[in-house]
Amino acid sequence: MKLAIVTAYPPSKVTLTEYGYHLVKHFRLQKEISEIVLITDKTAGTKDLNFEEEGCKITVKECWEFNSYANLFRINRALSKTKPDAVLFNLQFLKFGDKKIPAALGLMSPMVSRIKGIPTISLLHNILEQVDLENAGFTKNKFLQMVYNFIGSTLTRFVLSSDVVAVTISKYVRILEKKYRARNIALIPHGAFETPPEPSYKLPKGAKQVMAFGKFGTYKKVEVLIEAVELIRQRTDENIEIVIAGTDSPNTPGYLATIADKYKDVPQLRFTGYVAEEDVPSLFTDSAVVVFPYTSTTGSSGVLHQAGSYGRAVALPDLGDLSILVKEEGYTGEFFEPENAASLADAIQNIVSHDIYRVHLGMANYKAACSLPMSDITQRYIEFFKAIRLSRFTDFYLDIPKISRELETTK
Repeated sequence: MKLAIVTAYPPSKVTLTEYGYHLVKHFRLQKEISEIVLITDKTAGTKDLNFEEEGCKITVKECWEFNSYANLFRINRALSKTKPDAVLFNLQFLKFGDKKIPAALGLMSPMVSRIKGIPTISLLHNILEQVDLENAGFTKNKFLQMVYNFIGSTLTRFVLSSDVVAVTISKYVRILEKKYRARNIALIPHGAFETPPEPSYKLPKGAKQVMAFGKFGTYKKVEVLIEAVELIRQRTDENIEIVIAGTDSPNTPGYLATIADKYKDVPQLRFTGYVAEEDVPSLFTDSAVVVFPYTSTTGSSGVLHQAGSYGRAVALPDLGDLSILVKEEGYTGEFFEPENAASLADAIQNIVSHDIYRVHLGMANYKAACSLPMSDITQRYIEFFKAIRLSRFTDFYLDIPKISRELETTK
């Protein structure tokens, strides 16, 4: 199978870049894949294709750009030139831009792909029905929120024209099936990026690192984390370093610079900026706890799966998709009230002050991550592509919910 993957890809700063990297990394090792056509965004630096293990051929087509009006046509042209046997879109609603028209045009690409006769799967990391538009940085205006919801419903129908739409949380399956009467929704979990050998769970000497990782400024706000650690410092003599790893959200440029200036007098506060793929393992293994300072959620969390892969304890807000994910996939952690510094301080302190408990949480999360490795997740996509192709050439009935249940049972 010659598989096209439409995704942002390192060193891109566009959303879902890291997930795109791990999709490619693991698809290239599957025996069914003869070539990957990486249809990706243009970047100044070269694409990161330096994998340790030998795999299939990878052809890179840098053809689209964030907020470009031409993305639909460029992606379509790349598909026409490369002629893949199947295509996987790695999507969320701001994948192709944070302006309305470019974002909308880009999300029409799966519909065009299927019209061309290419077996098409769209992985949809979030659905607008579950996005808090105000907290996620879209708009505070209630009328505009209604407009966004109408546009979002229309765009969802475009994405639903794919042969299969994969979502990572069971609640999304129920919402899409009920609202849109869709029968092509498959539950395919997020998966753990890496499952390295079980860590020792020992921490480096010196300050205990309390880390948050992501794109900040909309629904991910680090003020509550900084203020929570300051409360702990008032209560105890714990030696804690605050690490803010990552960059601004595209919707809030300059946010982290403003935070750095506001809290410039706070000791042991470090901003790493963009974290290259090769630096991710040490970022996690050096951390005593990974914190999720979220005010809302917009889908499954790649950071939670990474924390599990490296056996880290986590502090989570008890809300939305994160709560569902923890229950469904077996992760665990200390929960706190969103935007409540005192509650977060209690959660962090319970972990950093009790090593046995910290290790217990890390071990449970590592076990959860190992149960859903990315190699298994990519194999599920291959099984769906096989079923789509079979239905095209025979009278095989493509019962997506049934296939999804069977794959879950035989996991």
